[in-house]
Amino acid sequence: MKTLFQPGLGPNLLFLWVGLAIILGVLIGYLVFSAIRKKQDEELKRTADDIINQAKEIAKSTELEAKDNALKITRQAESDLQHRRNELNKEDDRLVKRREELDNRFDQMQQREASLNKRQSNIDKRANEIEALYNERFAELQRVSQMSSDEARALLLEEVEKEARGDMARIIRKYEIEAAETGMEKARELIADAIQRVASDKVAEVTTSLVTLPNEEMKGRIVGRNGRNIRAFEQATGVDVIVDDTPEAVTISCFDSVRREIARRTLTRLVTDGRIHPAYIEKLLEEERKLMDEDIFKAGTEAVYEASVHGLHPEIIKKLGRLKYRTSYGQNQLAHAVETSKIASVLASELGANVEVAKLGALLHDLGKAMDHNTEGTHAQIGAEFAKRHGVSAAVCNTIASHHHEVEQASIEAILVEAADAISGARPGARREDLEQYIKRLKALENIANAHKGVEQSYAIQAGREVRIIVKPDEIDDLEAHRIAKDIATEIEETMQYPGQIQVTVIRETRSVSYAK
Repeated sequence: MKTLFQPGLGPNLLFLWVGLAIILGVLIGYLVFSAIRKKQDEELKRTADDIINQAKEIAKSTELEAKDNALKITRQAESDLQHRRNELNKEDDRLVKRREELDNRFDQMQQREASLNKRQSNIDKRANEIEALYNERFAELQRVSQMSSDEARALLLEEVEKEARGDMARIIRKYEIEAAETGMEKARELIADAIQRVASDKVAEVTTSLVTLPNEEMKGRIVGRNGRNIRAFEQATGVDVIVDDTPEAVTISCFDSVRREIARRTLTRLVTDGRIHPAYIEKLLEEERKLMDEDIFKAGTEAVYEASVHGLHPEIIKKLGRLKYRTSYGQNQLAHAVETSKIASVLASELGANVEVAKLGALLHDLGKAMDHNTEGTHAQIGAEFAKRHGVSAAVCNTIASHHHEVEQASIEAILVEAADAISGARPGARREDLEQYIKRLKALENIANAHKGVEQSYAIQAGREVRIIVKPDEIDDLEAHRIAKDIATEIEETMQYPGQIQVTVIRETRSVSYAK
């Protein structure tokens, strides 16, 4: 060591040793790296061999599966093809049989056609013989009967018409008897129950307005100097004041019942006050008009409350209240409306119909009678239009418009309103009419009955509620009597106006008289 680091040799030798060490380290690193690389290459080769072997195995198994699937598909296709061939063979056999059947049928049809042609020729020949025989017999019949074909046809039609009328009358009678057996009893129960549950008074109103006076001198004051007061009163009120020989009373006449009532109240106040002159007449008249409007609305409100109806427009209530001063055959129309509403409510409840629609429709069914007299149209149409304008439902408007059959009835409630109206007007004590109209109505009933052929006598009885007709038994049989009753009832419905209903009874009586000597 001392020799190595001698002066002059130390640095060079040191560099030599360092270089040798470096070379030796590089060589050792290369050898180590080569060994590691060789080991990795061997591992990679083994891994690659494993992958290749696995791939070969997978490819082999896939190939086997593909071959199996191909074999299965081939076998399935062959089976389907064989099945299709079998079906085609069967279809071919079926078509062959069908063709043979069609050929046989065609042959049969040809044979039948030949037979029919032969038969048709025989029929034509026979028809010609029959026609010749018919003409010969027809001519012989005309010669024997001494009647033409038109006369024989007319006679035959007359006989057929008589027979048809008899059958028609028999059928009508059968159905009416069946309907009467099932429906009459129920109808009687409903009507009786409705009338019993609605207690109403007999009619007591009159159609004339009388103003009583304290003395006869008051008539002169009402007339005034040169008729000044009475002219002013009539001009302001629109009524006629009749001053006649009636003691201590004057009569007020006007077609408008409300206007007549206002005039009656005004004249009553003038007579009570004693001051009668044109200026004071106008003042009292204006006050009475305001009071009348209040009374009308109050009457309408009370009627609505009594009928248990709610939600009506004030204008409808006001028009309804005007019916308090309107009468028909002596029956107060507001009381009639309330009574009809109650009856319709009972009927609708018993039959399961809409009670509210029936009740409201019955209450408003005569609303058109409260309209002004210069309004065009019937009271049913006017009332329905007025109610529609003020928010009343279409169902209720139909019951108003159809209660006299001017439009078609669209619901069972409309029929019930019509029935309730008839019940209210036809019940005992509901209405009355003056003697002249009563006599005219009875004569009209008898004239309608007497105008029919075969009627011997007719009598209107039970205050015009029934027409009893006696027919000639040698001209009218039982079925014809039934038809006459229907015809007379229909004619009465079409030509007359009357409250309630009229019964038509046809009596056919045969008497055989013999004397023992």
